[in-house]
Amino acid sequence: MNRWVRLIAAVVAMIMIANLQYAWALFVKPIIAATGWKLSQVQLGFTLFIAFETWMMPLSGWVMDRIGPRALVSVAGVLCGIGWAGLGYAKTLPELYVLYSIAGIGASVVYGGATTVGLKWFPDKLGLTSGLIAAGFGSGAALFVKPMAYVIRVEDYRAAFLYTGIAIGLVILFAAQLLINPDPNDPQIAGKKKVSRFKLRSHAEQFTSFEMLRTMQFYVLYAMMLMMGIGGLMVVAQVGSVADTLGIGRVAVITLALTITPIANGGGRIFWGWVSDLIGRERTMIIAFLLQAISLVSVLRVGRHSPFGFIACLTIVFFTYGEIYSIFPAASADFFGGRNASSNYSFLYSSKGVAAIMAGWIAALLFEKTGNWTVVFYGSATLAFLAALMAVGLIAMPLPSKGTNAVPEPAVAKSLDS
Repeated sequence: MNRWVRLIAAVVAMIMIANLQYAWALFVKPIIAATGWKLSQVQLGFTLFIAFETWMMPLSGWVMDRIGPRALVSVAGVLCGIGWAGLGYAKTLPELYVLYSIAGIGASVVYGGATTVGLKWFPDKLGLTSGLIAAGFGSGAALFVKPMAYVIRVEDYRAAFLYTGIAIGLVILFAAQLLINPDPNDPQIAGKKKVSRFKLRSHAEQFTSFEMLRTMQFYVLYAMMLMMGIGGLMVVAQVGSVADTLGIGRVAVITLALTITPIANGGGRIFWGWVSDLIGRERTMIIAFLLQAISLVSVLRVGRHSPFGFIACLTIVFFTYGEIYSIFPAASADFFGGRNASSNYSFLYSSKGVAAIMAGWIAALLFEKTGNWTVVFYGSATLAFLAALMAVGLIAMPLPSKGTNAVPEPAVAKSLDS
């Protein structure tokens, strides 16, 4: 079967789990209104979802590197459907937390299985295909925001959870049947190499996850992904509450923001992934991370004066945040080889779970204590700026080596045109 068909199936699966994260903001206010729970209590559910979605990936990635993703993703589709559909019937906070965590476990496996396709079937287009797959997750919710908002308005949030939960489970189950690991001798991947204007650093050595965890390069990449993830996830989780605080509480404006920003999120993942194939991962990180820092500050400074300024700044935040989920899978394969790509990237992706604690629960607590979002947004912008500085330092770091006497590769590769 053509590898592009498998890529399409991976993107479709990612589109379906996108709702579990990016449509959540639609449900926060209806849940609070119906139950009387506090914002921080409800957003703890979001934190648990992200935690399970990320921290289960190392185990599922290790298994998928060995047996392939088809069976695991099939089971995951059922978990996603049950967890999301059941949220509408949660009567207590523990029930909400358990059901959203079940959906998170399912989303973890789907994300890992879909990413496997990009990293293993497309060694010649790591940035672009990682971007396309990540874009499915970043933009998929845009297809469902208006229908969900309509169901919430006409029926209630419980019906919206139920209908979309059933659809999510069934579609993922179908897409899973096309997700398998490639044969290394398959002519579609054998001998494929990356081609770019700049020589991209990539590793001939194949690192296991245990070997990767013993390198300094892994921890630098992990710290950068963590710092960038905090600001983006904070905006994802808190966009409705931020809009209310700034006096932008109209339903139409929020719905428009939740429709446009996922498109920007997905478009950014494809764009920056493609750019990273051309100019290198580190150079791309520097540019995108600096833009992210500026845009986070702009949300409060510009957004408070205009609903459309608010949407414009949010759009830039999403466009420069989602790229970490296309650049870092490619960087992981570049630094540590592609043989154990699923397992290795899953350890980097686990940083998202740590970021979710800061972005969901703790950010809500800070808002409840201070009455504004200044500390949260300015702190996130500072972290993005520091991540850009670390990307500059990453250029100077050699690729990791298993051999104690290995000669480090030059830190900065010259242009092929020179």
